[in-house]
Amino acid sequence: MQSKIRAIRWQEIATPLVAVLLALVIGAGFILYVGENPLAAYRILFVESLGSVRNIATTLQRATPLMFTGLAVAFSYRAGLFNIGAEGQLYMGAFAAAWVGFTFTGLPRIIHLPLAIVAGMIGGGLWGAIPGFLKAKLGIHEVINTIMLNFIALYLTDWLATGPFHGGSWVPETARIRATAALTRLYPPTRLTTGVYLALFAAFLAYLILWKTRQGYELRAVGLNPQAAEYGGINVARNTVIAMAISGALAGLAGTEQILGLHQRFIVRFSADLGFMGVAVALLGKNHPVGVIFAAILFGALQTGSAAMDRLTSVPRELITIIQALIIFFVAAEYLIRRMLRMKEEA
Repeated sequence: MQSKIRAIRWQEIATPLVAVLLALVIGAGFILYVGENPLAAYRILFVESLGSVRNIATTLQRATPLMFTGLAVAFSYRAGLFNIGAEGQLYMGAFAAAWVGFTFTGLPRIIHLPLAIVAGMIGGGLWGAIPGFLKAKLGIHEVINTIMLNFIALYLTDWLATGPFHGGSWVPETARIRATAALTRLYPPTRLTTGVYLALFAAFLAYLILWKTRQGYELRAVGLNPQAAEYGGINVARNTVIAMAISGALAGLAGTEQILGLHQRFIVRFSADLGFMGVAVALLGKNHPVGVIFAAILFGALQTGSAAMDRLTSVPRELITIIQALIIFFVAAEYLIRRMLRMKEEA
């Protein structure tokens, strides 16, 4: 029994590693096609993303919001829900944090900063709870709900930032947040902030909730088999709303970290699909908080190194997007293969 458990755990770790390796091998073929040396190009990619303290700090800065959105998708997945709405929840959390940041004056930092962070969590959490409620009470699928709510959040925050809360400049953005609401930069001149500590703490907290609490047991039971969970006395509807609310709060923290740490104001369309990238991060991380952290760092390293590879070689940075897509393809293929084998056994 123990050997079987160890084999399953090893397979969970090996699959993402093999996926990354295969993606890099295929990527090497593209690099050869454009006339460059794959080893030299990958060396630049590695050195420019992880080869110095400054480069590591830049990689972590890019990885931080992906940690939050990856955790958001992974948390809901553990409850049997597929949250495609992290992008919208991110925007709602970001605007709530920005509003607290530029509205309240005279507050000490010890109150203002936590208040802005909590506002971001509430903004994202409420936006996540809406599709959870619709799923629980009306049976409307969360994928449809969250996709539609993404557009609503996007255009609602567009209007807020360019209308009643416009900062007065020619740029579509709000006023700048107060210094008392800003996250501290850890390694200037890089833009890495204390938001990375918040992301690591969020991952630890997500792990504790899912695997060390009764609430987490109920969420995972609902995710594994909602009918059996309900038969066992678990309130499936309540846990659906809770899971989506917590997932939304985690996504809201991604936007909060970007606003309070990176931009220090709400800027229209600032995200660059961080919410959707969270789906890829969660998939590569096998929907486990620890896996999500490492997957986010990998994606952050690829983004950081791709700029240098584009600058120093003739390899376009779009190659990194291809490599990321291949990684997800190979991870998803493992799920497909397992499903096909299971169907064959049942036949």
